[in-house]
Amino acid sequence: MVCFCFLVDQRKKVKRCKPVAGSCSRCGAGASVADMITQTRFCFLPFYCKSWKAIICTFCGAMLKSYT
Repeated sequence: MVCFCFLVDQRKKVKRCKPVAGSCSRCGAGASVADMITQTRFCFLPFYCKSWKAIICTFCGAMLKSYT
């Protein structure tokens, strides 16, 4: 029996962001609302794409909250 293993990866990109009132709970820096896009690729070919919003820290890059 032969089993093939293919590479599957997932990339998260920030399309645009704007500042929001509040601060990061980890480092205390400012936060921003970002429009995110997730691309899942199978053998280097994109086959799934999803857009969503998230609140991220502007200093450490931590994702504080996500919305679908």
